[in-house]
Amino acid sequence: MKTYYSNLIDNNRKWVSEKLNQDSDFFNKLAHGQKPPVLWIGCADSRVPANEITGTQPGEMFVHRNIANMVIHTDMNMLSVLDYAVNVLDVKHVIVCGHYGCGGVLAAMDTKEYGLIDNWIRHIKDVYRLHRHELDSIEDMKERANRFVEINVIEQVADLSKTSIIKNAWKNGKDTQIHGWVYDIKNGLIQELDEQIKF
Repeated sequence: MKTYYSNLIDNNRKWVSEKLNQDSDFFNKLAHGQKPPVLWIGCADSRVPANEITGTQPGEMFVHRNIANMVIHTDMNMLSVLDYAVNVLDVKHVIVCGHYGCGGVLAAMDTKEYGLIDNWIRHIKDVYRLHRHELDSIEDMKERANRFVEINVIEQVADLSKTSIIKNAWKNGKDTQIHGWVYDIKNGLIQELDEQIKF
């Protein structure tokens, strides 16, 4: 009897077969290196697969994910990915993508304790504190949560623009563009927030 786990390996074999049927040289091309035009900083939520929702292929998107798509200046993992993407891969676009119904954002709206993750959620709570007046004025809790998701993306893009990596890229004449998106799991659509972002 097949288990869910063993199906993963079977699915891999099917995927390889499909790719080779479409292009017999597919994996040889991938093996020669990557030159993705995009860095995606997204949420770790399993329902938000970067490649799938953007219709991109392997090799087209460099991806970093964490809880609630945070850009934290002390997060060496995120900074290392950003530095490699901007200065080695020479990506042209850096996208911070949040999503409605984000568990990290929802957790930051209440006072429950969750354990180790509380240390991470503290950063999201700080975003709420900065925008408390606007958020508290929204009576419907679902609408408030959705707006908090958007504000969190806007703040993370602003933080991204203040990293030494992005500032130096701009200073050195690189055309690195940064964007804020929100993905709606209920309908699969992406909403751009760029017009709300001020640097």
